[in-house]
Amino acid sequence: MSDLVQEELSALAAIFCGPDEWEVVSCSDGASFRINTSGQGFLDENIPLKLSFHLPATYPFCLPGISVNSQHLTRAQCIVIKEKLLEQAKKLLSEPMVHELVLWIQQNLKHVIGQPETTVSSENCTLSTSMSMDDGTWIALLHLDHMRAKTKYVKTVEKWTSNLRLTGRLMFWGKIILILLQGDRNSIKEYLILQKTSKVDVDSSGKKCKEKMISVLFETKVQMEHKRFLAFEVKEYSSLDELLKEFEAAGLKELFSEFVLPLVK
Repeated sequence: MSDLVQEELSALAAIFCGPDEWEVVSCSDGASFRINTSGQGFLDENIPLKLSFHLPATYPFCLPGISVNSQHLTRAQCIVIKEKLLEQAKKLLSEPMVHELVLWIQQNLKHVIGQPETTVSSENCTLSTSMSMDDGTWIALLHLDHMRAKTKYVKTVEKWTSNLRLTGRLMFWGKIILILLQGDRNSIKEYLILQKTSKVDVDSSGKKCKEKMISVLFETKVQMEHKRFLAFEVKEYSSLDELLKEFEAAGLKELFSEFVLPLVK
């Protein structure tokens, strides 16, 4: 098993760490494992999914084996989900892709399986309870030491925040790089795992490398005085005062003084 696959398996085990979410089936002739997750149908009903993956020896330069099962869906719907996942996998060749595939089906299940009448009867589904922004919404501030491959790095951050439904800011001022995230606490946790386990930058020789110089400056539950960000935006600031105003507008002036100002040398 390659180091790349071992690293991906470790990251997946850390992400899907809830009861019965993760199961390794075999590590011979590649790696086989199951992920138990769920997605929402057209009526926002929670539809459990059992996703099985097999990573061949040449993965990620070839497609993974995928099978889909759900007691809440027909066999035909499970086949459609598998086909759509393989279509997405073709776009992600050469990079670890399992987590992104799981995120994709979580967010797109309702569009993949079709209209409500094609799904199983509602008595087999548990309706999910919608949560307001106040229920479990957190905010975190991250500090990056540098970005060598800035354009690609920024696109990767934008992709991750979009997939995880996180809002906030990627902020540049001089040599200071900050990422302000707002959203579900588990999504922020998954973002951090991606940030630390994916090859998002290049080293001094131009070779792809992981982010080793990242720190979490603070993480806290969103309070009444904190602004709710509607989107994730990339911004560059011409002065420290301009950066301060961004934090003031977000209701984070005190946190700026406590955590950001010490970075200014």
